[in-house]
Amino acid sequence: MSDDSGGHGGGQDDDHGAGGTAHETGDGAAHAPACGSCDDTGDEDAARTKRLVAAWRGARRKLSPCLQEATVGELLAPLADAPYDLDEPADVYGDGVVAALERRVAQLLGTEDAAFFPSGTMAQQVALRCWAGRTGNRAVALHPMSHPERWEGDALSAVSGLRAVHPTTEPRQPSPAEVAGVREPFGTLMLELPLRDAGFLLPTWEELGALVEAARAREAVVHFDGARLWESTVHFGRALADIAALADSVYVSFYKSLGGLSGAALAGPQDFVEETRVWRHRYGGQIFRQFPQALAALTGLERELPKLPAYVAQAREVASALREGFAQAGLPWFRIHPREPHTHQFQAWLPYDADRLTDAGLRQAEETGTVLFRRWAPAGPPDLAMTEVEVTEPGLSWTPEDVRAAAAAFAARL
Repeated sequence: MSDDSGGHGGGQDDDHGAGGTAHETGDGAAHAPACGSCDDTGDEDAARTKRLVAAWRGARRKLSPCLQEATVGELLAPLADAPYDLDEPADVYGDGVVAALERRVAQLLGTEDAAFFPSGTMAQQVALRCWAGRTGNRAVALHPMSHPERWEGDALSAVSGLRAVHPTTEPRQPSPAEVAGVREPFGTLMLELPLRDAGFLLPTWEELGALVEAARAREAVVHFDGARLWESTVHFGRALADIAALADSVYVSFYKSLGGLSGAALAGPQDFVEETRVWRHRYGGQIFRQFPQALAALTGLERELPKLPAYVAQAREVASALREGFAQAGLPWFRIHPREPHTHQFQAWLPYDADRLTDAGLRQAEETGTVLFRRWAPAGPPDLAMTEVEVTEPGLSWTPEDVRAAAAAFAARL
């Protein structure tokens, strides 16, 4: 009846703020787009989006968060209680609270320095460009489902003058043998940890070490796209500093898993980070004041970062209960991918039109006050759709029985 082993997919993503058909959602929902923040055209879609947001805001129980629900007041409220002396002078071009955030990130990742960037797209373009200059090789080995390849408007080549080579095209992390077997020299290996569009997939700790060694054997440097590195410690069984120590540089995001307003950081050796600050200025990222973003990031590091292991554990319980709920509902085919989530986010796949699934979730929210899924996106062949499930604070109170019951109520509306 059901088959939830294996399977893969790639939802759409633009979480670093570039290109494609989706824009920043930062909510872990199906980003083509789960929060209805984009990709809707025409009056019918606008009306549906209005209904969705109203249903989500009015729901009593929500499994996953959605940033589109937040009001300006709700986003600003935590800043008044931020873990920083609000009587300190505001930042000017990166000092003050921004510098404090940079020191905190470097401390957490165990690096010599870190630099704040207004967006992840800028941070990664700058990092890869700087490494290309240092290695003398403009080829970057990375996955074709990685963010620079899919959601940055070809900035890798158009802006930074770099060229991508792909160790694999399979919807998974590359293997060390594939990195070793790339047919041309490359200066940098970029690993997205986790690989979002393939299902938030991570290698094992042993595989990650072997991937790094394979790159070193090719005389290449290693850069981690760690937009969601914060929640990867559970899967690896290692501290953040141990993970970051494998790479030459690391990018992290402040709004995806930490609930910040926006912004990112590049971390690594001091001389490298100083060079990225020069390019940050050239790319237009030397902004007069950014204290709201910095305060929100510091708040997330204090309040959300310690909770991420609990979110990962709960996501695994939710994934198991969803499999059971779909099976009990008699759905003809489904996938929960990966079977055991590597982080607190994973994919759900069903053989129905995406709008039909989104509308079923909308009716469930309006009629029962329960939100199980957000938007669904077309994925692969016709009548196959995918959504992302992200478990954070709202999902911690859900029991397996709650998930199974909500899955049955959702299936009944298809």
